[in-house]
Amino acid sequence: MRPVTDTTAPVATERGTSPRQPITQTIRIRLREPARARNIELVLLLLAIVVAVGAIVLVQLGVNGRTDDGMILLASLPPALALLIHVALRVVARDADPFLVPIGTALNGLGIAMIYRIGLADGAEGWDNSGVRQIVWTLLAMVAALATILVLRNHRVLLRYRFIAMFVGIGLLLLPMLPFFEAVNGARVWIQIGPFNFQPGELAKIALAVFFAGYLVTARDSLSLVGRRVLGLRLPRARDLGPILVVFAASMAVLVFQRDLGTSLLYFGLFLVMIYVATGRASWIVLGLVLFFGGAIVASQTLEYVNGRFTAWLSPFDPALYDERGGSYQLVQGLFGLGNGGLVGSGLGEGRPDLTPLAESDYIMSAMGEELGLVGVFAILALYLLMVSRGFRIGFTGQDDFGRLLGVGLSFVIALQVFIVIGGVTRVIPLTGLTTPFLAAGGSSLLANWIIVAILLRLSDSVRSAPRLVVE
Repeated sequence: MRPVTDTTAPVATERGTSPRQPITQTIRIRLREPARARNIELVLLLLAIVVAVGAIVLVQLGVNGRTDDGMILLASLPPALALLIHVALRVVARDADPFLVPIGTALNGLGIAMIYRIGLADGAEGWDNSGVRQIVWTLLAMVAALATILVLRNHRVLLRYRFIAMFVGIGLLLLPMLPFFEAVNGARVWIQIGPFNFQPGELAKIALAVFFAGYLVTARDSLSLVGRRVLGLRLPRARDLGPILVVFAASMAVLVFQRDLGTSLLYFGLFLVMIYVATGRASWIVLGLVLFFGGAIVASQTLEYVNGRFTAWLSPFDPALYDERGGSYQLVQGLFGLGNGGLVGSGLGEGRPDLTPLAESDYIMSAMGEELGLVGVFAILALYLLMVSRGFRIGFTGQDDFGRLLGVGLSFVIALQVFIVIGGVTRVIPLTGLTTPFLAAGGSSLLANWIIVAILLRLSDSVRSAPRLVVE
């Protein structure tokens, strides 16, 4: 355990009434005690493990009336790996944020329990149950997070590879467009590797966040200080509009060619927020919103896929639309499921979330609302809110511009993804095809989000381990 260091040194700041009697101040260099943060993390992690394993037990009792020791043991492997991550943080990143790993473990455990529960309702056992596959993906994702923590000793190294990150991100986005990969549910965003489906765009968001942060650090002055003032806004020069137009074009290309509205919105929103944080200019937000709403209007009128989403959003209870193939049936069933949950829900294993199509992926929040009720949904949203707020705190208190932008960008990815998915399920906005972070079925999403947690842990360690100067 690293002890608290408290060194005191007298420093002459100005001369007093006598030339030989200087007025002194005491400067204390105080290092935080890292053991306290890790102890807090351990207590919260144990609570998260109780939630994760307890949810599996309740699901089995609710569906089968008995427990399956083999499944309980299998579901205990991710929490055991979370404890291993905790031990690794005690060794290599003792000042890392103590809330991120427990929150990720709790959300991931609840997601596994609900996916397993829906599989039981469909009569799926063993490997055929999506919950078992989700556990395997969780183990792979947490191993990747552990490797990131051990390998990425200094986040500033990523700045050197910002252009490589750009090419990797673009390559991952274009990978599903190769002719030997088939579209899934009409969208070309998945690739199949053996028995697994993988969405490269989930990893692309990390690569593009690294590139955006690196690019904006180097181009911030020209983007923030130069331009004409029009109606109180300092508008950027035409040649400085290039980056936002390129990202807008790439987002529209994803929408048109891959038929993926959610991913398109996610990438454009990520860049827009990061450029605003880097420059502090409201004009970038105004331009971004104009481009976004303009593109949304054009897409809703010209693309049948987007028009269908808007129509289902505006008139979900229209009988013709409800019975139409690809219409509003899924949305309405999800709303009925949420309404059936009431305040406290029917209880894990006691509802019928399987009546909603794709309840284990797109509509897992509807399944959660039915069995955990409004209280459970608010608790899950509170966990997301705490995770995002900790990420923003890590970003805004960073020691360098690149780290600050990267922390804010990665945190905003999770926040925007949660808003897009849950907003679509609750009919606040049109439904899109994104996954709910840590909860929904999908190995690529789990892999990306656990790596994001690992990078935020590294960023927080560099922030919190810096000495604090206290002037007395």
